[in-house]
Amino acid sequence: MRYAWRALLAIGLSLVGATCTRSTAAGSRSASAATPGPASSAATVLTLPERLPDSTFWNMVQTFSEPGGYFRSENFVSNEMALQHVIASLEQVAPLGGVYVGVGPEQNFTYLASLRPRIAFIVDIRRQNLLQHLWYKAVFELSTNRAQFLSRLFARPGIATLTRDLSADSLMTLLDQAPVDWTVFRQTFDEVRRLLVTTHRFTLDSSDLETLRYIDSVFVASGPTLNYSSGSSNGGGFGRGGFRGMPSFAQIAAASDQGNVNRGFLGSDSLYAVVREMQQRNLIVPIVGNFAGPKALRAVGAWTRARGARINVFYTSNVEQYLFGDMIWDRFYANVATMPLDSTSRFVRSVTSRQFGGGGGSGFLMSQLTSSIQDVVRGAESGVVRSYYDVISLSRP
Repeated sequence: MRYAWRALLAIGLSLVGATCTRSTAAGSRSASAATPGPASSAATVLTLPERLPDSTFWNMVQTFSEPGGYFRSENFVSNEMALQHVIASLEQVAPLGGVYVGVGPEQNFTYLASLRPRIAFIVDIRRQNLLQHLWYKAVFELSTNRAQFLSRLFARPGIATLTRDLSADSLMTLLDQAPVDWTVFRQTFDEVRRLLVTTHRFTLDSSDLETLRYIDSVFVASGPTLNYSSGSSNGGGFGRGGFRGMPSFAQIAAASDQGNVNRGFLGSDSLYAVVREMQQRNLIVPIVGNFAGPKALRAVGAWTRARGARINVFYTSNVEQYLFGDMIWDRFYANVATMPLDSTSRFVRSVTSRQFGGGGGSGFLMSQLTSSIQDVVRGAESGVVRSYYDVISLSRP
């Protein structure tokens, strides 16, 4: 039970009568033999889809997923300010189209907006992350531009009609100044529920709907100061939990690359539109799965191989650090070895700047590094990779 959350939101919820609530399959294939085989039978040649029917999307969500697991944070928002610092280098290597695999919440949208894969799979151990992505999906579909998106996400209708040419920094400032409207909170939840359950016909049960309302409530109560520490599992303090010094939603949205250009999904309406179109086409598929688990990553790999495609980018955040800590890293790289890869396939990882020295002096808590996926997987197979430091040694900003 999320008592602290309910106590904090009691006044607002009473106005609207609301009540509420990070990976794997069969087979083993070496990364050194990663060229895909025939896409399908001679009768039917499968390719990456331009759109997934609702029923296919939901079937993939359900059949690719594993049982949910535990992570120490509810992770409503990233804590990675240097997300954009690797985009330019990725663009030089990773081709447009293809398949993206990621983990966690909204930071994936920034990579999707700039790298423009054909389809993305977000694989996270927590079912709540899957539901948060469904929440995002609905709010994207309902909102034609950034101002409408933020207005619905945080129940602050005062910014819904803002002009399209505002910087993300200006948008965040105005968002922070706008008052919460609890009627809009209720209306947005009803819109999202109808879109997901009635229009898309996704079979969400009462517990799922309670969690969706909880996710919405945390965003509304926290506002743009929402951060990695927000949520009931961190003391119910909405940003005042156990992880100190975390950047806020607003700070990450207003961040930029090394050239001082904001390439985040909220950096411009054109970047926002890329992600929105993927959501409308059901091409951002959230999955519950452990990176070292028996099903999810292998299912994504098998689906991709059957369509003659490759994994272009795999964003792991700092999950590998936890896998090494739990001594299950070898299972993860064995899973990745079953995926269709080539020499351009890249890992993107986030490392603690002070502890691992990543990022070339970004000055941020977390820094982004990239590496060849094949090199890391081969290293794991040959014994070159035996620690997280070995992985970092194969990486660069």
